[in-house]
Amino acid sequence: MKAVILSGGKATRLRPLTCNTPKIMVPVLNRPFLAHLVDYLKRHQVTELILAMGEVPEQVRAYLGVGGGFGVEIAYSSEQSPLGTAGAVKNTEELLRETFVVFNGDIFTDIDLTGMIEWHRRKGAIATIALTPVDDPTVYGVVETDAKDRVRRFTEKPSRDEVTTNMINAGIYVLEPSILTCIRPGVFTMFERDVFPLLLERGEAIYGFASRDYWIDIGTPESYFKLNEDLLHRHIGAKGLRVERQCSVQPSVRIDGPVLIGEGSCVGDGCVLLGPSILGKGCRIDEGALVQRSLLWDDCTVGDGARVRNCLLSSCCRVGRGSALDGCILGDKVTIGANNELPQGVRIWPGKCIDDHAISFQPWSNQEAAKKQGILDVE
Repeated sequence: MKAVILSGGKATRLRPLTCNTPKIMVPVLNRPFLAHLVDYLKRHQVTELILAMGEVPEQVRAYLGVGGGFGVEIAYSSEQSPLGTAGAVKNTEELLRETFVVFNGDIFTDIDLTGMIEWHRRKGAIATIALTPVDDPTVYGVVETDAKDRVRRFTEKPSRDEVTTNMINAGIYVLEPSILTCIRPGVFTMFERDVFPLLLERGEAIYGFASRDYWIDIGTPESYFKLNEDLLHRHIGAKGLRVERQCSVQPSVRIDGPVLIGEGSCVGDGCVLLGPSILGKGCRIDEGALVQRSLLWDDCTVGDGARVRNCLLSSCCRVGRGSALDGCILGDKVTIGANNELPQGVRIWPGKCIDDHAISFQPWSNQEAAKKQGILDVE
């Protein structure tokens, strides 16, 4: 079976992590998110994949190629201008001749896709939509179904007094190719807003496949970190430790898991690693440094006595000796000089460099000066 993976969004909420890295390539447990998605689809015998992107980044092609190394077949579909969820699928129409899957490229889930496909066929549906419960449905698309699970109504981001169910559109569809006749080529079109409501008006059979299996949208820094945290607990354990190949971890290091230390990383004397935390490949944590509840991508360095708490650091970042970061997000190749103290909520764009002793939590004027220089973006 074929799947169209929708990954054309700009991932603005994840910036600066995604300034130079496509959202589908951000690391999860030190592997690109896309690799986890491919594994999931393979487990459900979906091995012919079409990546629908606004523009296919070279790093995606370089990683996946045509899929042979992953046991799948990969095709790519690009857009000259944004086409929306349905328009992007319409753009791949010539490749879709049988029942197929559409999968939002920022979703991680354990939903039983095999069961969903079987359900779709048993119901004789033109479209089947995966549904998942959430605590706050007002920020999603709510899907109402009847007693037989047939979809009755869609409400996009309802107000609280409009909420009739907490079951939302999970961004996974099983579709019949005839649905493509409802989509105009080259026009921005959304399944949720344009296509599915039209099908309901026509009396077509759309069903919901409700599931309480794990589901998360990694579109924000908080949910992206939570996915890594959840998978650390799942694969390593609540207090577990995994050290990959060719690492050097000094005996005096204190580790309170779950912690994953990536291949070729070095952790110096007297360091403290408090989970949930992940060090990417080739990271260096120097003597007496602290890393707590943080995610570091590949080739990051934390200097002597530095403190990194509740942070997301892209690849090749440098945190100087004695500096303290709490709740910060750094783009790739950011350098924080020695003895800086950054406040919570700071986002630093790729390639920026902060000099030694440049910023402290007080006085506030130091932060304001840095913002004016384009160094900091305080939320």
